[in-house]
Amino acid sequence: MFTLIFLFFFLNIPLLVSRFTHSRCFWRMKRNKDKDGDLVTGCIFFLIGVEWPVKKDYFNHILNIETTAEHNQFALALAFSMDEVNRNPGLLSNLSLVFDFQEGGCKSVSHLNSLMHIYKENPYIFPNYSCQKEMCIIMLSGPDWEVLHLTYGPFHPILSNHEQFPSLYQMAPKDTSLAIAMVSLMLQFNWNWIGLAISDNDQGIQFLSHLRREMEKNTVCFAFVNMIPVEMRLFQSRAEVYYNQITTSSTNVVIIYGDTDSTLAVSFRRWQSLGIQRIWVTTSQWDVITSKRDFQLNSSHGTLAFAHHHADISSFKIFVQTLNSLKYTDEYLASLEWMNLNCELSDSNCKTLRNCLSNASLQWLKVQTLDMAFSDDSYDIYNAVYAVAHALHEMFLQQVDNWKGYYANCSKLHSFLKKTSFINPVGDRVNMNQKEKIQEEYDIFQIWNFPYGLGLKIKIGEFSTYFPHGKQLHLYEDMIEQSTGSRQMPHSVCSADCGPGFRKIWQQGMAACCFDCSPCPQNEVSNETNMDNCVRCPEDQYANREQNRCIPKAVIFLDYKEPLGMALALMALCFSAFTTVVLGVFVKHHDTPIVKANNQNLSYILLISLIFCFLCTLLFIGHPNSATCVMQQITFGVVFTVAISTVLAKTVTVLLAFKLTVPGRRMSFFLLSRAPKYIITICLFIQIILCAIWLRFSPPFIDTDPYSEHGQIIIVCNKGSVTAFYCVLGYHGFLAFGSFIVAFLARNLPDTFNEAKMLTFSMFLFCSVWITFLPVYHSTKGKVMVILEVFSILASSAGVLGCIFIPKCYIILLKPERNFLRKFRETSTTQQ
Repeated sequence: MFTLIFLFFFLNIPLLVSRFTHSRCFWRMKRNKDKDGDLVTGCIFFLIGVEWPVKKDYFNHILNIETTAEHNQFALALAFSMDEVNRNPGLLSNLSLVFDFQEGGCKSVSHLNSLMHIYKENPYIFPNYSCQKEMCIIMLSGPDWEVLHLTYGPFHPILSNHEQFPSLYQMAPKDTSLAIAMVSLMLQFNWNWIGLAISDNDQGIQFLSHLRREMEKNTVCFAFVNMIPVEMRLFQSRAEVYYNQITTSSTNVVIIYGDTDSTLAVSFRRWQSLGIQRIWVTTSQWDVITSKRDFQLNSSHGTLAFAHHHADISSFKIFVQTLNSLKYTDEYLASLEWMNLNCELSDSNCKTLRNCLSNASLQWLKVQTLDMAFSDDSYDIYNAVYAVAHALHEMFLQQVDNWKGYYANCSKLHSFLKKTSFINPVGDRVNMNQKEKIQEEYDIFQIWNFPYGLGLKIKIGEFSTYFPHGKQLHLYEDMIEQSTGSRQMPHSVCSADCGPGFRKIWQQGMAACCFDCSPCPQNEVSNETNMDNCVRCPEDQYANREQNRCIPKAVIFLDYKEPLGMALALMALCFSAFTTVVLGVFVKHHDTPIVKANNQNLSYILLISLIFCFLCTLLFIGHPNSATCVMQQITFGVVFTVAISTVLAKTVTVLLAFKLTVPGRRMSFFLLSRAPKYIITICLFIQIILCAIWLRFSPPFIDTDPYSEHGQIIIVCNKGSVTAFYCVLGYHGFLAFGSFIVAFLARNLPDTFNEAKMLTFSMFLFCSVWITFLPVYHSTKGKVMVILEVFSILASSAGVLGCIFIPKCYIILLKPERNFLRKFRETSTTQQ
């Protein structure tokens, strides 16, 4: 097992090393400053096997054919690849590879299409394999030449139909992961508002389908989709519409995907020439130099190109210059716009490469340490040559005795070619079986086209499907900063981010990336940007003013230290002290007529119960606990019952005293002396039963109220059973109302010290306080409920005290001359 793990790691060393050794910076310059770089061309090469040694000088006569600089790159790459194969002793020991490059073999695609039309009429002009007498010629061309077997350039899904093109091989890898790579880049830069321009053909529609699926998974939206017609006349009629759509859109990022020989390329050139500033995201074949003279150095826009990853081929420059040292000088190579040359970042003393190269000249570039880099198309040609060499080599090994006969059999070569799989000299795997799924890797380049034909291409990252999902994209932030002066890219969003404290709200008919921002509802927060929903704070916390975090609530209660609590406590103590003083006055003057006339024992009981009524309010102030919660309601219920029942006893005593002392009727002394005791005892017993039932089934308990006041948790005593509480309170009301009726009936009875009127008014005041208490109590919450209950207890108790005892104290202390018995009989006789 250890051996297998070690072997796996050893085989992956080239992959890991390439991450650190692959060149990251390239530059190029073109001599023609007045003409933009050509996007489209195609070349046809014939690969031929010969049975004689081929030296490097053999390729000079082919390379001397007059071709444009753009076409020359393919011929140089082909010559380099064949020379490397021919010098390899492990491949084709008795055979050499050469190629034929006819004058005029590189044409524009429109010209090649015309040749295709001729071929369709006469298919024998260009056979798939031109099988001569003991010779099989293999054709290698660009992807737009349908009859050729090996193609370089971008992968075309149409040409991958093996039934229609059974002997055609595309050397470029498939772009099955291109959409995933592009969406990963968008997510990395937080782009969610993207424009798309594609060719209106099968290739463009397939890419649109893949891209749309990945964008929907990651909530990335299309600002617009321009499907450019492939027919020039139709395109020209709509060109202005496409231009207006891209200029009026708010997106800063536009994806370009399609053939470089299509009307899409015309649109792209037109948009760039008209100065549209966008970040163009595309593939490597769209990497050309433009001669824009309105380049803005402080602009953050440019081109991001995805290129299939491949290792460097370092000996290419040496081979080219040894072919013809007089022709292929450094100055000449630097002037070839298709030639990407490695640049040394360490040699640059500029803040950014853009600042450095914006004023650079060819003379400055000549003195740099340079090395020629293979383009993607050249690398496809490189792999194609090695694929043919490996296929021929396998045929040679298996049929060494009858080589010539099998060599002429192109179908046999085809059977070997489609099974060919090898690792090329730079460590990359090449598999000609295109049905197998191969892990894709992309290099991401940022491309700048400076004025006067200077171009800069910097590798800013890579995408690899070898790594787990979510970690497949890796960006070189140092290279982005080296390139642009900043590690940030321009924003491209439909709607501005909803910051903390806000949530996204979508409107009907809008894209998923377009939304409005709405503040979080009360007591809800969002601490990240672009949150779909706010999160409600826990009950013991509340949202701050910005609504971006929850803050612990302050625990409060009716405390003695706060002004209101202190005021209520002082009121309770003062009233209880005053009641004690009144009691003392009554005790001191117990033998006076005004004290004796109204049953002094009941007066003592009433005063003592009022003292406890005032003092029981102290149980409502301070930090509640289980004991105080129970004592609050029970004490309140019992002492108030004693007080009100005493008032009832006093009124009944007054009424009985006059009804039972009519002349001619003997007074029932027993009834007068025992009735008050029975009334107080029975009333108190009933209240005790109600309180016992309350405590048995649903006693009061300590509770918290986190909702009544913002940012605060109020500790209160929960009544337990609201029904029981109102039963106790209703019983008080019943006794008070009974006392009020009895006192009202006895208000006009003749007596010097008849207190029935005072009892009537006191019960009226008592009932008024508690009737007012009920609706107000229901409309308040939290600490205010406690304050209201305390105030009602103090007010009703003070009312009873003031109405019944204050007038008597006034007479006792200030009007002692009125504190004597009138002759009741004389008064009665006079009235008769």
